[in-house]
Amino acid sequence: MTHSSPGDQVDQALSESGRPTPDVVVQPDADHLARAVASALVARLAAAQAVHGTASVVLTGGGIGTAVLERVAALAAEPEHAVVDWGAVDVWWGDERFVPVDHPDRNELGARESLLSKVALDPERVHPIPSSDAGFDEPEEAAAWYAEQLATAAGEGRTMPRIDVLLLGMGPEGHVASIFPDSPAATDDRPVVAVRDCPKPPPTRVSLGFPAITAAEEVWLLVSGEGKAEAVARALGGAEPVDLPAAGAQGKQATRWLLDAAAASRLPRA
Repeated sequence: MTHSSPGDQVDQALSESGRPTPDVVVQPDADHLARAVASALVARLAAAQAVHGTASVVLTGGGIGTAVLERVAALAAEPEHAVVDWGAVDVWWGDERFVPVDHPDRNELGARESLLSKVALDPERVHPIPSSDAGFDEPEEAAAWYAEQLATAAGEGRTMPRIDVLLLGMGPEGHVASIFPDSPAATDDRPVVAVRDCPKPPPTRVSLGFPAITAAEEVWLLVSGEGKAEAVARALGGAEPVDLPAAGAQGKQATRWLLDAAAASRLPRA
């Protein structure tokens, strides 16, 4: 476990899985966390564009995820921070509720209100997960379609495009995206899965699976609040992903746990 600023490019020791060991960053509170992650995300997207000409991000919902997007929008409006070409950013989602497109539970709706409507994105590069009124009768159909979109963007012979940063929130029981403990989604080998009977409403969802999550260059887990501290400690302590899905959220190049002090309160003291 290493400690750094969330925007730093650091050489991380490899875990037994061959992936970098997690990098843990702790901020005093949720507001400081949202500000720090927003600044780091802008810097990371700009760095990706400097190398590749484009950048790609997978968005998450939830309170802290939305707060980060609001901070990113504020930075984008400041000339000195206008370092990202938003027209060359691909936007994907980690999960979505299978409800109508204008339903307030849609992660897409929150993202559009907080950020996407405020920056000059190319609409062709924005890839929302289908809603229940988008012509798909079942979430399985929507999941298969989204997997096709990812594969098309990836190019021949690949199932996932380059994802520079994949953002995830975490529930108090350790779920990420819409992969809950003991859910069939935790062991599904498809990149996108339909999830039914979620313990948290709405119960029917579409989610990236672990094959897609772990294909990202960097996975950033954004966690705020004392109610999630035990799950944070368990995930970083080596829990099994089927029992605590957040433990299986790992990036190819970096895995970053971005916490406020309350969420980090049960971690061992350095």
